[in-house]
Formats: sequence, C-alpha cells, structure tokens
Amino acid sequence: MTAFNRLSPTAQGILLMIATIFFFSLMDALAKGLAQRYDTFQVVWARYTSQTIIAVLILSPRLKSVMKTRYLGLQLIRSAFLFCATMCFFFGIVLVGLAQASAIMSVNPMLISIGAFLILGEPFGLRRAFGVSAGLLGTLIIIRPGTEVFSPAALLPICSAFCYAGYALSTRFLGREEPVWTSFLYTALIGTVVASIIVPFFWTTPTASDWGLMLLLGAVGGIGQLCLIRALTVAEAGAIAPFAYIGIVFATTWGMLFFDEYPDIWVIAGALVIVLAGIYVWHREYQIAKAGR
Repeated sequence: MTAFNRLSPTAQGILLMIATIFFFSLMDALAKGLAQRYDTFQVVWARYTSQTIIAVLILSPRLKSVMKTRYLGLQLIRSAFLFCATMCFFFGIVLVGLAQASAIMSVNPMLISIGAFLILGEPFGLRRAFGVSAGLLGTLIIIRPGTEVFSPAALLPICSAFCYAGYALSTRFLGREEPVWTSFLYTALIGTVVASIIVPFFWTTPTASDWGLMLLLGAVGGIGQLCLIRALTVAEAGAIAPFAYIGIVFATTWGMLFFDEYPDIWVIAGALVIVLAGIYVWHREYQIAKAGR
C-alpha cells in the first residue's frame, strides 16, 4: 500500500483537488498565451480536440466498453456544463486578465459546497463553512470589488463559476455510478463535436510550434479533469471545494512568469488567507479521520 492509499478518502480527495487546480491553472495560462494569436473559439476547440485524440489513443483497446453508459442524458448535461464553463472562462481571461478572472471564478467552491448540501445531501458543518468563507474573503481581498472589477466582462468568469459548479456536482453523482474513464471520454468527445461545428468560422492555421502547444493544452486539461473526477469519486464535494481557492495562487504565479503581471500587496495578503484556510481545513479533516480510525 502506498503512502497515498493510506490516507483517508477526504485527504486523498484534497490532494487530488490541489493537483486538479494546478493543472487547470496551467491550462488556463496556455490558453491565454494562445488566445493572443488565435481566436478564443479556436483555443477552446484545441483544448477539447487534443484531449479527445489523447483519450482515444489511450482507450482504443477498450473503447467500446468505455463508451457504455447508463446515464447518457446526465453525461450530456455534465459535458455541456464544462463546455460552457470553459468558453466563458477562456473569454474571461482574455478580457479581464488571468489572475482577476481566476479570483472572480473562485466563488465556485461556495456554490459547490452549497449545491452538495442541497442536491447531494452532503453535510455542511462549521469546518467546511469556515473554509469556504475564509477562501471567499481571501478572494475579495485580492479583487477589492469595484467598478473596474465588476464590469460586464466580469460576468464571464461568474457564469463560468456557476457552470463549473454544475459540472462538479454532476461529476460527483456520476462518480458513484460510472467508471472514471467513461466520464472522461464523454466530456472530451462532446466538447470536441460542439467546438468543431463552431471553429471553422474563426479558423487560423497554427504554426508547427503552436500545434504542439494546442496538443499540450488538451493533455494538461485532461490530466486535471482525471484528477477532478477521481477526487469527486473518493471524497465529498463539500469537503474538497475550499481547496479550489488555491487556483488564485497558481494563476498569480503564471501571470508573473509568463505575462509580466506582478501582484500587489493585496493579492499577496489574499493568497495567504486562502492558503491558511486550506491548511486549516486539511488539518481538521485529518484529525477527524484519525480519531475515527
């Protein structure tokens, strides 16, 4: 048994959630870079198509069995949620910036935790409420709400947050019933079909190096999606949702490294609140699991 397998399901879910956010934030940085040279619709198409190619190559020996699902309708709805979330967020990072869009998007842990309580019947105690509230406070410290932040373009990451919450909750439900690879494949495949219908109207032939970046975009997004599906399979959505706030820290880092966007003191302060809140929730979940064992 590995050290990871010896952890409680909640601890495993938290680690997988952090990995999810890391890969998704890296995907967003790649998307922002590509969107400086190509239409955002084409970047969305690249994200899904490259993931589909990789998934089909990996699953080709058992593709027929993986395609079998008892919940085709829910798989379609789930995939639509993620496609809308991706579209809105990719346009958001182009119009309002990577770190700012990520900060606004970070209302989604609160939406997921509340939705998990109302729809999935998961508990929502003081510990999780604190994690969600503290993370949201850190986000507000970073974005410092004002007319510049809450412009019409800011509605895009807000819409993305609602769609992503719907995707996460439906993934949590399907995680109890369907294999990870089935959900993974349907998400990529359906997104590819929809994006392929749209992209011819916005097409620009990529350079050889940008073809490689587009393939990497789908690979990184696919790894993040696998981590998320697995996280929502082993742990309750409300328990791991607060750790999505760490995405602001990752987004700020990529902004500094790749786009010459440096945080001010408020961004640093908000990031510290978010990280400390995540550490607190992790510690409390670990102590409770340890006491239970």
